[in-house]
Amino acid sequence: MDETPLDTAHAAMQAAPEDDAARLRFYERIATAELYLLLTEEPEGEKISPRLFEADGATFVLVFDREERLGAFAQSTAPFAALPGRTLVGMIAGQGLGLGLNLDVAPSSFLMGDEAVDWLAATLDATPAEAAARPQEFHPPRGLPEALLTALDARLGLAAGLARKAYLAGVIYDDGARGHLLGLTGTVPGAEPTLARAVNEALVFSGIDAGALDVVFLKDSDPTTAQLARVGLRFDLPEPPATPEHTPKAPGSDPDRPPRLR
Repeated sequence: MDETPLDTAHAAMQAAPEDDAARLRFYERIATAELYLLLTEEPEGEKISPRLFEADGATFVLVFDREERLGAFAQSTAPFAALPGRTLVGMIAGQGLGLGLNLDVAPSSFLMGDEAVDWLAATLDATPAEAAARPQEFHPPRGLPEALLTALDARLGLAAGLARKAYLAGVIYDDGARGHLLGLTGTVPGAEPTLARAVNEALVFSGIDAGALDVVFLKDSDPTTAQLARVGLRFDLPEPPATPEHTPKAPGSDPDRPPRLR
């Protein structure tokens, strides 16, 4: 079976156990991956019953990053629910449950304890602080780590259909403060909190502990948009995938209605 992004991130983490950035990238992969949760029985509406695994006095749900890997572990046809990693960790956080990832079927076999699950869920649920400041001057971005630029590109790539473009530039505010600002244009109404969290996660998972990146939502006609376009680094967000109008939804497919454990 081909190596998966989780396999790659896990190998990098194992090869450098003291590298915090490698560990954060692995957790980020868990959050952004689609995971297959092994169940004891078929889902009943929005209710699911995960199969549990005991190890060293701890309890884990069993997840896999490929359906074939789940089948190899179960050694037969088995019920499962496909969930975004962020939905899954949010669903089990605070319940004393860890994640048993790809156990015995892949090089990324890993036990993630309940404390790590709780931390990841809290990180993904963090709400960026709002602030009011007036930009006075923009300039090309300088000195930003490549890891952050890569993370931003990946995060914005997952936000298909929520905005059209983003511009990253250095900024000087009217109070003399300096920093970097990401301006998003063509934002779908109501998507602002989701996009702000995505940018915040890019900072966290890049390992930039004291980093800050301001986010502003602009109209294409706003004069600030033109200023950012002249000096900023541009990101084009992908178009949303076309989906049939009447596709039945599986448990966990709607992030606003996560399945319930039973």
